[in-house]
Amino acid sequence: MPKHLVISTSGNPNSNSRRIGRVALAHLRKRKVDCEWIDISEMDLPLCDADKCYGMPGSKKLSAAIKAADGILVAAPVYNYDVAAAAKNMIELTGSAWENKIVGFLCAAGGTASYMSVMAYANSLMLDFRCVIIPRFVFATADAFDGDNISDKKIIKRTEIVADELVRFTKALRS
Repeated sequence: MPKHLVISTSGNPNSNSRRIGRVALAHLRKRKVDCEWIDISEMDLPLCDADKCYGMPGSKKLSAAIKAADGILVAAPVYNYDVAAAAKNMIELTGSAWENKIVGFLCAAGGTASYMSVMAYANSLMLDFRCVIIPRFVFATADAFDGDNISDKKIIKRTEIVADELVRFTKALRS
């Protein structure tokens, strides 16, 4: 049975992308899917220096979790019309652990203008590591949230659909 992973890449303790990731994780666990959670804000991750960073305990732990997963949902904030730098640093630290993974995205942003910002990140995963990218993703703006909760039912439904698609793609491509 394929293994799945949801990774929160935000450093913000009040992260909306983390909230979306938690909804996806809860949905997958409710469906009895083998799924783990990683929040990189809780790890001691270095900036990638293309040298000693790869041997550091946080980098090794993150690489091992990614390598062990078949399908991954990346919950990421969008800042300045791009996926947050911490998410890119995660890929730089873990490199080949991403090879041949099924990947989906759960994004939160301040406004609608950066809707396509995840594409450069997705292209990097496709071209560098031959990941299969789920062609549907979540993109929520601040108005989809009410405090700690997702108030927009369409965002909740889309999150569940993306989580289901991760399972469907992973099963199909791993069989």
